[in-house]
Amino acid sequence: QVQLVESGGGLVQAGGSLRLSCRASGCIFWINAMDWYRQAPGKQRDFVAAISRGVHTNYADFVQGRFTISRDNTKNTVYLQTTNLTVDDTAVYYCSISAKTDALGKFESHWGQGTQVTVSS
Repeated sequence: QVQLVESGGGLVQAGGSLRLSCRASGCIFWINAMDWYRQAPGKQRDFVAAISRGVHTNYADFVQGRFTISRDNTKNTVYLQTTNLTVDDTAVYYCSISAKTDALGKFESHWGQGTQVTVSS
């Protein structure tokens, strides 16, 4: 079984920064992509950023250079450094990984419980 635990969320003023972390644990053989999504109240869950095993990154258009995704494969952890936050960034931020639990298994998606980011004006 794979568990993901996000941390680093909180309340911040507009223009501020937060560093989100997501650590994967459990029966993990290999992690491929690691992603961040977010969901604002009453809205669908949106893609934020992704990073491959080879550290190729991809970002949603609304990030506009404000967020940086990174990973530490030795710790099975993915990070999202956010800067210049606006009230529109208020949401629950979720991490997701594509991982397999053994050498012969398939890659499956796993999700964390989310961490709340609230940006005040």
